[in-house]
Amino acid sequence: MSELRIGVMSTAHIGVRHVIPAMQTAARCDVVAIASRDAERARAVAADFGIPKAHGSYEALLADEGVDAVYIPLPNHLHAEWTIAAAEAGKHVLCEKPLGISSVEAREMIDACRNGGVTLMEAFMYRLHPSWVAVREMVASGRVGSLVAVQSWFSYFNDDPENIRNVAAYGGGALLDIGCYCINQSRMLLGGEPVAVSAAQKRDPHSGVDVLTSGLLEFEKGVAAFTCCTRCQADQRVHIYGTDGRISVEVPFNIPADRPTRVFLTAGAGATTETFTFGPVDKYVIQAEEFTAAVLDGTEVPIPPADSVANLEVIERVVAAARRR
Repeated sequence: MSELRIGVMSTAHIGVRHVIPAMQTAARCDVVAIASRDAERARAVAADFGIPKAHGSYEALLADEGVDAVYIPLPNHLHAEWTIAAAEAGKHVLCEKPLGISSVEAREMIDACRNGGVTLMEAFMYRLHPSWVAVREMVASGRVGSLVAVQSWFSYFNDDPENIRNVAAYGGGALLDIGCYCINQSRMLLGGEPVAVSAAQKRDPHSGVDVLTSGLLEFEKGVAAFTCCTRCQADQRVHIYGTDGRISVEVPFNIPADRPTRVFLTAGAGATTETFTFGPVDKYVIQAEEFTAAVLDGTEVPIPPADSVANLEVIERVVAAARRR
C-alpha cells in the first residue's frame, strides 16, 4: 500500500473546517469517502471537497472496500461504538479526543483495535506542532532548570443548550472537551501520573455538565494547576516554571495554521527573554502524515493509546476529587 485511503465518519465541523482539508494536503493519504446519517449532507460535503464517495450511513462507510482507515469526529459518546465497529471491519482509526468518555471505554477500544490488527491513534494534534516539540526539548535540555510548576488555562463561551458540548449524555462539559488538553500537556511535561489530585467544578443547573473545572495535579517532579471553562471569554495559555527560568506558550492548543506563533523563554541571571517564532504550520497536516506513517510504515503512533487511557484516568480522578468537596 503506497497511499492510505481514508473515509471520514460524519460531517462534523472540525472535520469539514480543519481535518479534511489537511488530509487532502498531507502526503501519502487521500480522503476517498465521507459518511453521514443524512445522505444529502454527505453528498453536499463530498461535492464541496471533491471526495469521490458519499455514504448515507456509517455502516456503509465501514463496508466500503476502498477505505483503509477512518477518521472519527463524532460526539464523544459515539467514539467507542464506532471505533470498535471500525476495528471489526478491519479499518485503522484516527479518533478525535477524548478517545472515549471513560478509561473503561478507551481500554475496550484498544482491545478491539489490537484484536483487529489495526492502528488506533487519538487526535491530540497540538502535541505534534513544532512549537511544542521545541518546548519539550527546552524542558528536557534543562533550559529552565528543574521543572517546578505548570499553569494552564483554556476557555470559550458556549451556552447553547442544543450544542453537543452542553449535553451530558453526549459526553459534554468543559473537562472532557478542553480540560483534557490541560491535563495532557501537564502529564507530558511533568512525566508520569499525578500522585495526588484535587479539584473544584461548577455545573450548569439545567444540563448538569461542568462549565468550569479547576484542578491541581501533584506529580513527583512538580505541580500542575489548570482551569477550563465554557462560560468564559475565549482564551488559552500555558506557563512553565523551573528553578532557573520560565516558558510561556503564546497559543498552546488551537495553534493557528495561517500565521506565526511564538514561545517565550526567560532564563539566566539577567532573566533575559528569548522569543522563538514558528512559521505557519498546519498541525492537522502533521497529524495526518504521522497517522499515515504509522499505518503504512509500521512506525509508532505519536500519541500511544495507553497514554489516552492514562489521560482519561486523570480526568476521572479530577471529577471524583471535585465531588468530594
